[in-house]
Amino acid sequence: MGCTQTGFGFPGPIAAISPEYIFAVANNAGQVSNTLVQLHKVMESKGLVLSSGWSVVMPSNYIPWGGPGSLEKQNELFTAARKKIYAISHAVNRRFKMPVEKGPLWQRIVFTWLYKFSFPHVPKMDGKFWVDTRCNKCGLCIQLCPSKNVSMQDDKLSWQNHCEQCLACIQWCPQEAMQYGKKTPAYSRYHHPEVKVKDLLIKI
Repeated sequence: MGCTQTGFGFPGPIAAISPEYIFAVANNAGQVSNTLVQLHKVMESKGLVLSSGWSVVMPSNYIPWGGPGSLEKQNELFTAARKKIYAISHAVNRRFKMPVEKGPLWQRIVFTWLYKFSFPHVPKMDGKFWVDTRCNKCGLCIQLCPSKNVSMQDDKLSWQNHCEQCLACIQWCPQEAMQYGKKTPAYSRYHHPEVKVKDLLIKI
């Protein structure tokens, strides 16, 4: 597997990754928690070694818990992420091996417990989705859904109980008509400035 230069301004292509060197980057909204530790354990059970793992903090896209923050705050995170990814690219090129990054102990305990408790219920959490009067039935939410959980039935949107909570449908609705629960109408939508909707569309 190889990684090529991106819009973050890497100095050049990252060298191809061999089975002897596997790294991971956990994109998160400030709570890397136990993610990379869990990945390390899963890989170990498969006879693989996670050589290094890093956390990169980005604006939160989990809109039920609030918007992504001000543009100023988002830009601060983007700037920090560019610096972090630049450093990661150099470490990967040099095949550095180091312990994976992780959150504090209390965070790893609490968030791991919450994850195990809530994960089985995620597919059916789509019962809180709804659309307001701005919906023009463009169908973009149907095309964007990675689990094909959204469909149009009798000229109305419906959900099939296999949601993955990525919330692309809310963030990319052109009319901002897609909602989840009671609070999302008041929250700003989040689009990474270097990502366009065409980059996310699923071929169906």
